[in-house]
Formats: sequence, structure tokens, C-alpha cells
Amino acid sequence: MSRYWSDLVRQLTPYVPGEQPQADRLVKLNTNESPYRPSPAVLTAIAAVSGDSLRLYPDPESMELKQAFAQRNGLLSEQVFIGNGSDEVLAHAFQGLLKHELPVCFPDVTYSFYPVWCELYGVAHRDVPVAQDFSIDPAVYPAANGGIIIPNPNAPTGVLLGLDEIRALLRKSCDSVVVIDEAYIDFGGESAVQLIAEYDNLLVIQTLSKSRALAGLRVGVAMGSVELIEGLERIKNSFNSYPLDILAQRAALASLQDEEYFHQSCRRVIANRERLCREMTALGFDVLPSAANFIFATHPHRAAGDLFAALRQLGIIVRYFDKPRIDNYLRISIGTDAQCDALLAALRDLLADL
Repeated sequence: MSRYWSDLVRQLTPYVPGEQPQADRLVKLNTNESPYRPSPAVLTAIAAVSGDSLRLYPDPESMELKQAFAQRNGLLSEQVFIGNGSDEVLAHAFQGLLKHELPVCFPDVTYSFYPVWCELYGVAHRDVPVAQDFSIDPAVYPAANGGIIIPNPNAPTGVLLGLDEIRALLRKSCDSVVVIDEAYIDFGGESAVQLIAEYDNLLVIQTLSKSRALAGLRVGVAMGSVELIEGLERIKNSFNSYPLDILAQRAALASLQDEEYFHQSCRRVIANRERLCREMTALGFDVLPSAANFIFATHPHRAAGDLFAALRQLGIIVRYFDKPRIDNYLRISIGTDAQCDALLAALRDLLADL
């Protein structure tokens, strides 16, 4: 512990990202990245960037990208915010829209970065228990709150919340912001973006990391009322006026323009997810219904921690959370056909004695 640290740094418990192992020939199913490459149009757009473009600062507003998102979602460009990955966008939302006297509410089983931002920015928070089946019930959320944030589908469970339930949260929390974190929405859910016209307290945050295979470029977006977006812009321009470099802007725009490739990639992931669910269920796993690019599974006769370690010995990396309520579950990202084959073969061997 350094003597130069501030009291804030001493007190922080930082978020721990999924491991990025460096060994070759691993089956990497632990960080929910796309198993497929981005659209070829993305690589073409990056290759076309000139040296003069790199010499200059990028457009601080990412205006072309804002307009593309606005057009795709039936919004005004003033209703779109672009940031350096959805994590940065979420961090701005915690600081600019969710820091109030009353606590912000989120599920007790959810994205573990939320309490880290609360600690970093001094945001009071309240964990709201998910049901025994890990579903989220809007009825248990308090009407008086400093805001609500929910990933949809939830992470790490993959469980989806329907639009009717989101409407119920918005009606209940009419005096505070409801943030719907849609990092995985393209794999089986219906986006809440369509509710923005009805509710000025709704902020929808998405990423191009998962379904568009651009995790290495860091592109995130928020959509909501002009008032909410202006709040995020004020935070951004007090922190980093140029969040997206020229390569990220051009690549993201090219990806949005290749909808056919995007839908094809999503369909491939969904097909492998359903196959993995079926075959793991046949092996005795209880697999939660998932609308994401991962599954959340437990086995009644094998501890998740032991399976995690055994799979790692075989060169297959999945995610294990040693936390209350979920310490007997594995989160497994959806891979290619070959990666799914390797995982299933390893699980059959590990469970052969049953």
C-alpha cells in the first residue's frame, strides 16, 4: 500500500475483469467476447484511415456515429451519447444521473462493476434481491430511490426482463432515472429504446463489444431524452472531450452499416447457445434460460469451483464467481462450433463417473 495513495484509493475494492490468458490454443469462454470476427467492412474502414486523419484530433462529438445510431433507433442525434466503451458511459451515468440523496438500486446478483462505481463516486446504493430463480421483480423495488440500474439480460445470469416489467419500473420511478444496460440485448431480447418516447427518465446503454465484435475498440452508446444526454455530455466534457479515436469512430460506423453481417453473427451465437443449453442439460446441468451470449449453469453433483479448475487444467477457461448465491454456478461464453465441441467433450469426461 503506497504512502502516496489518497484515502479514496486505499478504500477502493476495484472491479476484477475476466482473465485474458496469454497461452496459445486455449478455449477461451470467460469474457463474453464474440467468437466471430467483425464485419469485413470494419477492417476496410480502418485500413482507409489516412496518416493525416491520425495527425488530427477526432471529432469530439462522434457526430456521424451519433446520427447513425439516431437513424437506426428513430431518435434525434441530440438523444444519443457516444463513449469509450459502455463501461465509461455507465460510469458517467453513475456520476451525473444516479448520485442523489436516496440510494441507487440494482439487483443483488448483477454486474459487479456497479458497486465499484458507487464506491468510487460516493453514490449510496441498495441491493435488491433477485428471486430464487434469479428473475427480477419490479414490485420489490422501492418507489423512492435515487435511480435504478438493471442489465437486461442480466449479468451474469442471462435472465431477460420483458418490456412490460421495464414499464412498471419506469412508472414506479417517475422522479428518478432508470438505466437499462443492454450489453447483451441483441442475442434474444427486445430493446427498451422504443420506450424512450414514452418515458423521459429512461436511459438505455448499449455496446458494440459483444454482438458487433468490437471489444478491442471500445465503443459504447447511451440513448434517452435530450435532458439526460445533456447531463452525460457535461460529465464527458469535464473528463475527456475526445473519448473515441478516429479508428473506433470509422469502424463502428462501418459495422452499423452492415446489418446483414450483424444479424448473421447473432443468429450463429444464438444457435450455439441453444445447442449448449440442450447438451449440458442432458449432462445433468441446470441451465438458466439465457437471452445473452453466455449461459449460467450449475450441476447438482459437481461443485462449480471444482469444475472450473478441472476445465482450466484441460485448457478451457470459463468464469467462476466465488460470491453468495452464485458460488455454485459457471458462466460460460458462447463460442464457435469447435469451441463448444471441446467444452462438451471435456464435461463428458469430467462427469463420466456419474
